[in-house]
Amino acid sequence: MDDRMYTHVSRIAAIVLRHFYLMRGNFARMMSLFVWVAVDIILWGFITRYLNTVTASGYDFVPVLLGAVLLWDFFTRVMQGVTMAFFEDVWTRNFLNLFATPLSVTEYVSGLVLSSIATSAIGLVVMLVLASLIFGLSFFAYGTVIIPFLLALFLFGIALGIIGSAIVLRFGPVSEWFIWPIPAVVAPFAGVFYPVATLPQWMQYIAQLLPPSWVFEGLRMVIKGGTVPAHMLLWSFAIDAVYLVLACWLFTRVYRYAVHTGLFARYSAESVT
Repeated sequence: MDDRMYTHVSRIAAIVLRHFYLMRGNFARMMSLFVWVAVDIILWGFITRYLNTVTASGYDFVPVLLGAVLLWDFFTRVMQGVTMAFFEDVWTRNFLNLFATPLSVTEYVSGLVLSSIATSAIGLVVMLVLASLIFGLSFFAYGTVIIPFLLALFLFGIALGIIGSAIVLRFGPVSEWFIWPIPAVVAPFAGVFYPVATLPQWMQYIAQLLPPSWVFEGLRMVIKGGTVPAHMLLWSFAIDAVYLVLACWLFTRVYRYAVHTGLFARYSAESVT
């Protein structure tokens, strides 16, 4: 590893290490990695168990509904892993300190992404353990089939996390309230709990532009005993690539605007124009 590469890696590692210290030093932050995912899995787990008892068709709702909840929670944790790491710098007004150093925007965003990988992985493990032990849902039965679906959701979560961070960087801390509802706004179009064909035609057009819609449609086919729909996975990865490129471009443009206009120095809890 040459000196330049070592410098890049060490700066990215410093961002990750900073957020590790923040998590380790605050019990509430650690609890947030476990509590909400546990509540979601337990609540939806008992709902699916109840549905299994009141329907006479013998249809098993656990892999369909609870599996969808698990995967959607994973996506949400990935996105929030990026935005929460970014919000820490927003809340502490730490941008001047960070970017007064030779740290580049690429290194900073890479650090946010790696922090998200760590936090979302912890949440995923907790969800898998609870779903398996309490409700008998095991994704290991699908083997490596589940990996590309998780990767597609992960990439989309990263893209939305970077876009959300760019919005807050541009418009100030008050705009973070536009970021929290994003997963809830996307979910109806993504067909998380029902086929996309259930939606009105205009919503189906939007669904085609969202990688999760292809992911969940493909997973429902697998659960019914079909083969892995390669074309759906390819479409989801292709759309993911577009969102990632746009997200990185947007964050870079906003960052340059913030540097050029002195936005960092004027950052406050109010809107920034």
